[in-house]
Formats: sequence, structure tokens, C-alpha cells
Amino acid sequence: MQFGRTYEEFEVGATYKHWPGKTVTEYDDHLFCLLTMNHHPLHMDTNYAEKTTDFGKNVVVGNYIYSLLLGMSVPDISGKAIANLEIESLKHVAPTFHGDTIYGQTTVLDKWPSKSKNDRGIVYVETKGYKQDGTLVCVFRRKVMVPTETYIKERGGEQPGRPELTAPADKKTEK
Repeated sequence: MQFGRTYEEFEVGATYKHWPGKTVTEYDDHLFCLLTMNHHPLHMDTNYAEKTTDFGKNVVVGNYIYSLLLGMSVPDISGKAIANLEIESLKHVAPTFHGDTIYGQTTVLDKWPSKSKNDRGIVYVETKGYKQDGTLVCVFRRKVMVPTETYIKERGGEQPGRPELTAPADKKTEK
């Protein structure tokens, strides 16, 4: 399974469609709100949302959608990342509601070698999130520091530190 890419594997203009999508539940939204102490009634109080908002229902907190898309992009974009350097922009374009399914895709906008270390590079990407009907809901751009193939080789390959599995010793049972 692909889990991130080295600097050499990124191609400017390439677009990665992240799979699978995620259907957002009320539980997901409330848990994220509680974990992050965002208690705005637009997200937490159905009565408030129904009676006082233009939407007439709860809106999923935007930072959950951003976090979900960021997570969806890890296997394609930042699974090998040394660091996420910058979130350049974040736009919430349309609301997401409980029951919507989010899909993401990321396009490589640019890349360049690191100025300070020759075993890594910077990849500049834009991630877009869509609802099941194709409505764009979120767009963000970020810069990710990724390793070169040399970096990976010098540090033990694709999965450094992963222990080798050993077969358990045969045990004879007494009768």
C-alpha cells in the first residue's frame, strides 16, 4: 500500500483522488466540537439551528471538515512527510450537514528542493473537498516537507523501526 511519497515521486500538476469518502454523522460533529471545546449552538443545538439559522439545521463545524480532508490526504501526500510547514490558506466554501459524504482530492501545485538540507524537498499542494453531489465545501493550500529517496535509504527504508514478526515457539500441550 502506498503511504505518502518521496520528493522524487511528486509531479507538478498531478491530482490524487483520496478514497474512500467519509459520511459525516451527528456523532462525529459533536465529538469534534466537544474535543475542541467549540460549543457554538449552530453545531450542537438542533433546536437553535432549526429556529434561528438560515439553514434550519445543524452545520458541521468547518475545522472538522478540514481535518477530515487533511487525514484523507495522508496516504497520497504526507504519509512520509518530515513536517507540515504551513497552511497557506483555508476556505470554507459551502456548508456541510449531518449525513453528507465528503470526498477529497489534492493537486500538486509546485515543488522545490530544500535550501538547507539536500535530502528533502518542499511540495506545495491544494486540497479540495466535495460533498456527494459535487458541491465544493472546503479548499486549502499547504506546504509539506518530504524526504528524498536518499533520506529514506539512509534511515532504514520505508518502515524504519518496525519490528520483524517472529513465529511463536512451538509449544507442546500436555494430555
